[in-house]
Amino acid sequence: MPYFTTKFPSTRGASEEKDKSAMATVSLKKLSKVYAGTKKNPDFQAVKGIDLEILDKEFMVLVGPSGCGKSTTLRMIAGLEEITDGTISIDDTVVNHTLPKDRDIAMVFQNYALYPHMSVFDNMAFGLKLKKFPKSEISERVRDAAAMLGLEELLERKPKALSGGQRQRVAVGRAIVRKPKVFLFDEPLSNLDAKMRVSTRAEISRLHQRLDATMIYVTHDQVEAMTMGDRICVMKDGLIQQVAEPITLYEEPANMFVAGFIGTPPMNLVHGTVEQNGSQLAFIEDKSKGGSIEIPLDKRLSELADSLVGHAVVFGIRPEHISVAEGEANARELKVEVSEPMGSETNLYLGSGAHQIIARVAPTNVFAPNSMAKVRFDLDHVHLFDARTEKRLT
Repeated sequence: MPYFTTKFPSTRGASEEKDKSAMATVSLKKLSKVYAGTKKNPDFQAVKGIDLEILDKEFMVLVGPSGCGKSTTLRMIAGLEEITDGTISIDDTVVNHTLPKDRDIAMVFQNYALYPHMSVFDNMAFGLKLKKFPKSEISERVRDAAAMLGLEELLERKPKALSGGQRQRVAVGRAIVRKPKVFLFDEPLSNLDAKMRVSTRAEISRLHQRLDATMIYVTHDQVEAMTMGDRICVMKDGLIQQVAEPITLYEEPANMFVAGFIGTPPMNLVHGTVEQNGSQLAFIEDKSKGGSIEIPLDKRLSELADSLVGHAVVFGIRPEHISVAEGEANARELKVEVSEPMGSETNLYLGSGAHQIIARVAPTNVFAPNSMAKVRFDLDHVHLFDARTEKRLT
């Protein structure tokens, strides 16, 4: 039985019901956050003047490694962190100095933040009680949300009697009953086991479709980001690296960081140079570190690399675009360090100088460790990056 049913929260008699045509856009302009340092430790800038437009009813995911500024950004939107510089607007209204309770947002925290002494019903109703909603409306909203989330039989239980997945649903339900303009999620699945995360992320996506609401979701898990977001904002060191739809991030990464962060296994990034090889250009792996790969470039890649002949570049290719090619004249022979059967596919970890190259091949391709495999690189799916700027050549 899925967690979420198809029943929608009631819209009858809401004393603070919003116009369904109301917009719920969020705009960040030159947003910065600096944490003051001490005599021994300098100031730390967690968010560095970012611009981001989140559309009405969009599911925007902020993703990046720990310390990249994504949770700080979310907390500034919520009003839980003071802004150092820049502006945050919700529906074209600047909310920099608006109290969190007056921003018409609801936040689901990583640790769920449930009151242990309250029942599920009272946890979900708490915000409505503070706003003096009528008891009948509170009951109706809570029971409608409980029905949507499959919590009807748990309303009298305390949080300690719930599983992690059930607590997460209560936290989501507490947000739903408020019917806010914007939902904020701060790594809400990180405390769930792997199986529960897979099923719950799909249900949150379905919930977004049913509520037709604006949602901003923070995670460090790029699989969550790729499977849930309408668009994804990739962050690193307090800066936005790229904002795009999932397929665009995967196929057209703006730089080496996005290329290596998005995808499982990640894109192979091989350092080397572009050299003139007779009448054509070729990518030559860094031989100072034992590199052995030499790949003639086709017309598209040659045009991209024409101005970088003799300079350091990075050759990028995803594992699924490397195939076993026994008997082909242009195949490259590499040593198989590890063969990892996955059932529907096999991951080959191939050694080449200082680089380890991962190839995702058919499950029938079986190689023993330390054997040699001839592989082919699909040049139609190769990216070249400027090693100095780390930007993709376009």
